[in-house]
Amino acid sequence: MADRQPFPPGARRGERPVEVSPCPSCGRLAGRGYPECRYCVELVEQPWLLDWQELLSAQQRTSGGAGERELAELVVAAEVGTYSWTCTDWAMTLVECSECAAELGTGPVDCVRCALAEELRWSWDHHGHPGAITALEHSLRVARAVLRAPHRTRDTVVKTWRLCLPFLLAGDVATAGEIQRIRAQVLAGHYDELARPTTQVEVTTMPELFWRRGGSGSVRVEYEPNSERQQDAARRLLQARAHARSAEPPADAVREPDEDQAPDRVDGDPDDGDQHDGDQHDGDQHEEGLSRASGWHELR
Repeated sequence: MADRQPFPPGARRGERPVEVSPCPSCGRLAGRGYPECRYCVELVEQPWLLDWQELLSAQQRTSGGAGERELAELVVAAEVGTYSWTCTDWAMTLVECSECAAELGTGPVDCVRCALAEELRWSWDHHGHPGAITALEHSLRVARAVLRAPHRTRDTVVKTWRLCLPFLLAGDVATAGEIQRIRAQVLAGHYDELARPTTQVEVTTMPELFWRRGGSGSVRVEYEPNSERQQDAARRLLQARAHARSAEPPADAVREPDEDQAPDRVDGDPDDGDQHDGDQHDGDQHEEGLSRASGWHELR
C-alpha cells in the first residue's frame, strides 16, 4: 500500500455504450430509469463496480462478506485521494450512516454525517491532479450522486441530470451553456418534450425560451391589456422600464428566476452556484476544464 499513487483514476475499465439506445426493461433511454430500473442500474454502475471488484481482489476480500463491509469502512475513512473516486462512491453505497441509518451521503439534508461524507466525496474532484478525473467522469459522478439522493437537491436539477445521463454514458458531455438551457426548459415544464429526442444535439438545440434571451434592452410583457386605460398604463410602464434599463450598464448574463438557482453545497463545493470566469482559474487547468465542459459549479 505504501507505493499507491495518490488520486488513482476511476471508471476506465470495461466498455461503454457507443450510442444511446432504449432500455429493454423500462423503455426509456438506457440510464434514465436509474436507480429504479435494474437494467439501467447495471448499465450506469458498471464502471464503479469494475473498479470495486478490482480493489476487492487486490485486498483479497470477497464480495458480500464481512470483509467487503470492513473494506468499505476503510475506504470511506481514508484520506482523500487514497482510492479512486469510483471506489469511494461504491464504498459509500455499502456503508450505513451511523446517524440516520441511510446509505451514507443519501440521508436527510440535516444529517451531519451525510453532509460531511458529501464534503469529502467532492474534495476528490477539487484536489485531484489534472487528468485524475475528466469532465465526462465528473459529470457521470454528479449524475449518479444526484439521482441516488434526489431529495437532497432541487427537482429541476434532478430532472436535468436524468435527461443527460444516457448521453453521458455514451461519451457526450454538455457544455455549461447547454446545461443551463436544458435546465431552463425543464423549469418551464418541457421535460416530456426534452425526453423524446434520442441525441444530445436535439436536446441542447431546442429553441431558447424568450425569458432566457439576452439583451439589456429587452422587456418582458406580463399581460395584454384589454382596455384603452390599461393600454395607456402598460405603454407608460414599458417605456419607464426601457428607459431605466437603458441607463444601466449591460448585464453580464441573463439569470434564471430565484426558484431555479443552483442548490447550495449539494456536493460540498463552497463556491457552488457561482459563475467562475477563466481568470479565477489561471494556472489550474484541471478545474477550468471541468467547469467549462460540464457546468459543474452550477448543477450539483
